[in-house]
Amino acid sequence: MLRQFYTIDKEVTAEIEVKKSEFIADIFSISNEQDFKEKMNFVKKKFNDARHHVFAYRLADGLERYSDDGEPAGTAGVPILDILRGNNLHDVLVVVTRYFGGTLLGTGGLVKAYSDAAKLAIEKAKVIEKFLAVEYELEIPYNDYNIVQHYCSTNGFVITNSSFSDIVQLQIVVKEEEGRRFTKELCEILDGKVDITMIKENFYI
Repeated sequence: MLRQFYTIDKEVTAEIEVKKSEFIADIFSISNEQDFKEKMNFVKKKFNDARHHVFAYRLADGLERYSDDGEPAGTAGVPILDILRGNNLHDVLVVVTRYFGGTLLGTGGLVKAYSDAAKLAIEKAKVIEKFLAVEYELEIPYNDYNIVQHYCSTNGFVITNSSFSDIVQLQIVVKEEEGRRFTKELCEILDGKVDITMIKENFYI
């Protein structure tokens, strides 16, 4: 499993026409095979009269899959997968739907058309970086809030939520590999006057 990777933030559609054949590329953010199945069903229902629904996807856990969906072997799914690899994208699915225009494109023409459609969808999408991080909950005395806030801003740790009463409760996101340093340094800075609880581990932007 990757600890840090590039993906896209939301669905984007791009379309090209080659010799009257339409190539419609839908790009999605997915995180598992169930997401993939749902997105594929969505595309197939949306374009239920199309001849081909070619796809490729890469997941952060290392899984890669593709399908030519009736196109000559190696002319459709693999080129799309190569585009995803070339852009170093993970947790991304690209589905290219083709409406045949009556003119055969040949193997080279198909490779170029499917590649160009996938490239255009990626160009239109917003590429973001995700990293594996841990969210902590802190309870500290009110007078120590400014100290913790300065420490977090200096080190790139993100305070996602805060509440104030007789004590201060904070939720802070820290990159997974920096978690041990974070807890150790905070305890030293605050002379142990802090209660730290790990809430969850997840991928964050």
